[in-house]
Amino acid sequence: MSATFFLVRHGAHALLGKVLVGCKVDVCLDERGVEQAQALAERFAGERLVAVQSSPRKRAVQTARPIADRARLQIGIESAVDEIDCGEWSGRSFDDLRADPVWQQWNSVRSSTRPPGGESMREVQQRVVGHLERAHAHKPEARTLIVSHGDAIRAAVLHYMGLPIDAYADFEIDPGTVTTVVVAESGGKVVALNEAVAP
Repeated sequence: MSATFFLVRHGAHALLGKVLVGCKVDVCLDERGVEQAQALAERFAGERLVAVQSSPRKRAVQTARPIADRARLQIGIESAVDEIDCGEWSGRSFDDLRADPVWQQWNSVRSSTRPPGGESMREVQQRVVGHLERAHAHKPEARTLIVSHGDAIRAAVLHYMGLPIDAYADFEIDPGTVTTVVVAESGGKVVALNEAVAP
C-alpha cells in the first residue's frame, strides 16, 4: 500500500528573491501568490484528498486555504514541514548576504554547513521525511496535500531520489508548484517534480 503526498510550495510574496525570509519572518502572499493558490484549488478539485496540511507560516496557510475549502477539509498545521530556520541570516537581503563567506559556503556545500544559529539541510530533511513516513504508517493509502517551502521540499526530493544533500541546486522548486511523492513500505519515489499550475 502506498500513500501519495502532493508537496506544494507556497505561492509568491513581495519579498521573494529579495530577502531571506526563512521561518522567522512571516509574510503574506502577494497578488500573484493569491492567483497561484486559486489555481491550485482548481488543480486539486478532483483529487480525492483526505487531508490538507500546512507549514505554520502565513504564506503557506494562505496557499492551503482555498485548496482545503474546495476539498471541504480542515487545514492541519504541521511544524515538521516548516521552512528552514535561517538563524542570524533571517530577514537579510540576498544582496547583503552575497559578501558573507559562510553564505557562499552554504550555497556550495550544504551537507557540511549551516546558517549561523540556524538549522542544517540534513536536519530539515530528517523532520520532513520523518513526517511523511509517519503519515504513511498511520494512513498507508492516503492522498495528502502539504503546503511547505522550497528547501523543505527539496530535502524530501533529495531523499526519495537517493541524491546527496549537495545536489540541492540540481532542480527547481518554484512558488505555487506541485511535487508528488509516493511512499510505500519498500521506500518512496518522486513521480512529478515542480509541476506548474498557474499560467
